[in-house]
Amino acid sequence: MNIFTRKRVVIAVAVLAAVAVAVAVVKRKDDTVPPSKYRSTVVDRGAINQTVTATGTINPVALINVGSQVSGTVAELNADFNDRVKKGQVLLKLEPTIFNAQVRQAEANIASARASLRLAQATFERNEQLVAQNFLSGLALDQSKREMQVAQANLTLAQAQHDRARADLNNSVIRSPIDGVVIKRTIDLGQTVAASFNTPNLFQIAQDLTKMQIDTSVSEADVGQLKDGLPARFVVDAYPDREFAAIMRQFRLAPNVVQNVVTYNVVLDVDNVDELLKPGMTAQVRLVVANRPDVLRIPTTALRFRLSEEEQEAERKRNKDAKPVAAAALPAPVKDDDIAFRNASDTTRMFKIYKLDAMNRPQPVDIRAGLSNFRYTEVVSGDLKPGDRVVTRSLATPDNP
Repeated sequence: MNIFTRKRVVIAVAVLAAVAVAVAVVKRKDDTVPPSKYRSTVVDRGAINQTVTATGTINPVALINVGSQVSGTVAELNADFNDRVKKGQVLLKLEPTIFNAQVRQAEANIASARASLRLAQATFERNEQLVAQNFLSGLALDQSKREMQVAQANLTLAQAQHDRARADLNNSVIRSPIDGVVIKRTIDLGQTVAASFNTPNLFQIAQDLTKMQIDTSVSEADVGQLKDGLPARFVVDAYPDREFAAIMRQFRLAPNVVQNVVTYNVVLDVDNVDELLKPGMTAQVRLVVANRPDVLRIPTTALRFRLSEEEQEAERKRNKDAKPVAAAALPAPVKDDDIAFRNASDTTRMFKIYKLDAMNRPQPVDIRAGLSNFRYTEVVSGDLKPGDRVVTRSLATPDNP
């Protein structure tokens, strides 16, 4: 065996020995660290969006109810569902026979009133001459003057009745007040329209279906985070795989109280250029009220984890057996410290969570939480750093199913 072959053998033996030592060390380490009884998640940094959820209804921005001011029978119907109409377009006509008769009657009353007025004026002028010649008393002249004034008033009344009859005839023709789309029709040909105390709604016309709005009800607990211009996302059942965008336009101050539950109406603007969204659809809305692009975060489920009674008793025993802390290290007591008079923000966002140490044992950690959603919670302060493992729940074991 030459010298080169000997060197190769020595190097191979050394490598094998090093690998054997490493495997032994790792195995010994694995034997000393017990398996974890908890499910844990690594603390990391990332983005957190805080949202307010609500359910609403999609409606046109401008929805006009077209009614009738007069009663009658529908003689002509010129608009149907989904028809696009122009301002001034005839939608329907009522039977005009009665309205034409009322106009002719009013015209006859005007002619009669004018004849009476001419007679009263002639009588008054003749009586003036007779009074000037002392053939008639002044009282008779006053009476003829009064009759002339009454005739003038009757003519004015007849003209007003004629204007009203003409207006009723014009109102028997129902026209569209705006450019839009007929989304509802509640009348049929031959049906009688009764305009009494309440104006009947014959048509509903949406002005522009490319501009829609969502009327939502938001809980009173969430309204403090809302402001105009907030972005929102929503989905509808008709398109479950697509998400739409919206912008908050208005927060309405009028409260809605149902069984002691207070909500407020929030209106969001939606662009509906493709007209995929239809009036009346139900929208599940998420309003983005806050955003943190890069924060220390933990799973929200970690805030709800609590040790069992046996684990809490074991923790108290370990703390009792631990070495006492020197008196100098303890914080100085605060005089007259009463938690009831502290700022609410100092206590409401404080939580106790548990992180796993090197031996997979849960250690309590007090943190202050910031933004939170159903998945992540921001850690504002506390003894946590990226890479730590926080407990989210206990694993099922034969002793702890």
